[in-house]
Amino acid sequence: MATYKEIQNQIAELQRAAEEARNQEVQGAIDRIRTLMADYGLSVDDIAGSKKRGGKVKGGGKVQFRDNDGNTWSGRGRMPGWLHGKDKEQFRVA
Repeated sequence: MATYKEIQNQIAELQRAAEEARNQEVQGAIDRIRTLMADYGLSVDDIAGSKKRGGKVKGGGKVQFRDNDGNTWSGRGRMPGWLHGKDKEQFRVA
């Protein structure tokens, strides 16, 4: 049976081998991605999805309640923790 120290050395060696294999595979993946991007005329923006697609973005809503610490709530959705047990009307924004 191997000693604790021998097993730890084997683990360290396997971790080094795994990192080396990962680095090689990552480089291959990057090369394939670059080839596909060139073949299809894609940019990083196309891949990241940063182009606007004309969809409507929902806003957070108008602030209805605010405390002295700067916490806010639009009055929509679940009541925030900072308002629990308090009269929310005392925090209403005029």
